[in-house]
Amino acid sequence: MSSASSTPNRWLRVVRVVTEPHLSAFAGHHFVSPALLAQALTHRSAGSPHNERLEFLGDSLVNQYVAEALYRHWPKADEGALTRARAELVRESALAGIARSLNLGQHLVLGPGEMKTGGHRRDSILADAVEALVASIYLDSGFDACRKVMEPWFTPLMQALPPPNKVGKDAKTRLQEWLQGHQHPLPVYALIDESGEDHARIFHVSCTMAQPALSTEGRGSSRRAAEQQAAEAALKSIGQ
Repeated sequence: MSSASSTPNRWLRVVRVVTEPHLSAFAGHHFVSPALLAQALTHRSAGSPHNERLEFLGDSLVNQYVAEALYRHWPKADEGALTRARAELVRESALAGIARSLNLGQHLVLGPGEMKTGGHRRDSILADAVEALVASIYLDSGFDACRKVMEPWFTPLMQALPPPNKVGKDAKTRLQEWLQGHQHPLPVYALIDESGEDHARIFHVSCTMAQPALSTEGRGSSRRAAEQQAAEAALKSIGQ
């Protein structure tokens, strides 16, 4: 899109944000400067000004809020657990989920190429837009306003996290730690079968424990994925 053709579209978007109440009060925040929201909703494919600089700022603001919220939510968790939990909450797919809950995609301004390829549904674009939105709120009204907006986004995600000692750890690691904690031998993983074409292999793996006496199985597109599935089944069997 040329700058000559895209400028009117961007201007119309700014006017729309200023004049439509459901957008000027977007995400529970009433914008003093709706042009900031317009920029936050504009992808770089649509021309300039776009939301990349806001995304840069918003990344830090989201991390700050989540770190603060986790610190209060888990007063006894150590640094490692807090760091893993923060990574879970601010990962791309989590932020994209927040964007979808806000129907953010339908308000994004995208260039023709991104529109044709469904950019408004892409996790990376949606996650970036959430960060840009947070930055626009910060620049408009400060961090207290950001905190107020982000709290209902992240509180349910935080409450759904596993206990601090389990968050961010894969099934094999959790199973190993449980067995070591109970002074039991480590599990043995064995390949049972491998099938399928070279480009679509399926691995069938067993996970066998001596104490408690238990054997579980898993399947996956890689041996590691199959082992993880078998370990997850073992954890469920022992109530973990």
